[in-house]
Parts: sequence; structure tokens; C-alpha cells
Amino acid sequence: MKIKISRGTGEAAKNAKRKVAVPEHVQDIVKNLQKKYDLDFEAVKIKGREFYFLHLADIEPLVAGKDIFANASEFPFWVKIWEASLVMANLMAAMPVKPGRRVLELGAGLAVAGLVGAACGHDVTITDYEDEIMDFVRVSAAVNGCEDNAHTATLDWLKPSDIGEFDVIIGSEVLFHERFFQPLLDCFKRYLKPGGVIYMAHDKRRKSLAPFLKMCQDSYVIAAQQQIMKSKGETLEIVLTRMLPR
Repeated sequence: MKIKISRGTGEAAKNAKRKVAVPEHVQDIVKNLQKKYDLDFEAVKIKGREFYFLHLADIEPLVAGKDIFANASEFPFWVKIWEASLVMANLMAAMPVKPGRRVLELGAGLAVAGLVGAACGHDVTITDYEDEIMDFVRVSAAVNGCEDNAHTATLDWLKPSDIGEFDVIIGSEVLFHERFFQPLLDCFKRYLKPGGVIYMAHDKRRKSLAPFLKMCQDSYVIAAQQQIMKSKGETLEIVLTRMLPR
């Protein structure tokens, strides 16, 4: 089974129109998803290495008429590879691998950062709220050859399950609605090991970022930096935030 690469991000865009072979042991997952969606792969190049992420060939039916900044609660965030996740993926690729260190990705969506981290040797647990989303991640993990380091779990922030503690927590574009601020903070407290660190990446235009960080400032030491990205002719400012418990 082969599936086309219909698009790419950055340098990888030059190599679209190729096809990616799907490993046999995840082909049944793909066939099941194809009953509902038209699928393709999106190619992403991180630190000179190309990665492939199973993706909806046409996201327009799901996102048409939805403004991600005006009413984020209505937007299906998982269907898109966000520029913020590319910034986080670069961070994961640059982070030295440390034996025994566990990484948790919250609200992973297509799990660009988590899978890049796993491919680079980090032990990563990738989570989102629906198992169907995790099916996309499982296929991408197999295609990118990082299944041994990439573990998947469904996680509802409102009813968090026992998945252990982690040295590093990452999240890209996870601040989509204020009603999830406290549950997210509760997840940080529940899952972060003492001495651990949290990294988040968000488009600067996301209005929820500032009020969320204000909620965090009494409990965390916060540092932030901005990274400029070019995407589809648009200049974006991505805020990468590091949070250390006080």
C-alpha cells in the first residue's frame, strides 16, 4: 500500500507528488480511516531529515467558515499541521537525548513534535482526546520508523488517567478555550516530575496565551522567546514558552 504526498512544509514542499509506503502492520488502520476520510501524507523537513505525517487530503469540509482566532472552540485543531508544532519539533530534535527521560505531548493532534522527538531517540508518550486521532499517529510512527519510542494514549484533560510522571511536557497550540485552562494546569501538576520542565508553542495571535500565562505566573518561572516563520507567503510569530515549577 502506498499513499501520495500531496503537500510539504518548507523545503519538503519541493518533493510533493511522491508516494509513501505504508508498513503492512498498520495497513488495516489506514483502510479503516479511508472509510471516512481521503488520506494523504504531508512531508516535513526538520534538521535536514524528512518526516511524513498521515493527514486529511482535504480539510476544508471540516474547517470551512471556522475562525481559529475568533472562535477556537469550534475548530478541529487536530486536522492541521501547525507552524507552532514545527517550532516544537525543532526544539525536540535539538534536545540531547537523556536515558530514562520521559516526554509527554499533550493535545498532540498529528503529533509532529512528539514523533520527531521519538525519531530522534526520546521516549515520548503522545496523547489526545480521541483514539481516532491516535490512529493517524500510529500510522505516522510506523512510517517514520519510531514506534519503539512513540507510545500513544487517549487523554481527556477533564478526566485524566494514570499514565505516570514525565520529565518534559510539551504542547503546541493547546490553549484553544479558557474552560480548559484549569484542567491543563491540573495535568501539568499531575504529570510533571519534580524538577521537570514544560514547553509550549503558540501563534502570537492566539489571544488565550497571555491570560493563561498570567494564571501560571505564581506557580511557574516563565521564559518566552519569539520565532519568526514564513508560511504560505505569510510571516508568523511563534511564541515558545518554557515553564519551570517554582
